[in-house]
Amino acid sequence: MIRLRVKEVAQEKGFSLGKLSRASDVAYNTVKAIYRNPYKEVTTTTLNKLAAALGVPASELIEDEPDA
Repeated sequence: MIRLRVKEVAQEKGFSLGKLSRASDVAYNTVKAIYRNPYKEVTTTTLNKLAAALGVPASELIEDEPDA
């Protein structure tokens, strides 16, 4: 199962939810949904926009968790 690390990386880099939304041009409600549910399905376009805004490779925003 893929888990998104967007919230953790954003906090490490000092991005608030609103700041990340504006910097990445991703809808505020989408970013909020990712913060609340790190297992939310997102498009690669969204993931790439978030990664670019945070200055990290997209691969740093995902982690593969074994199915429980």
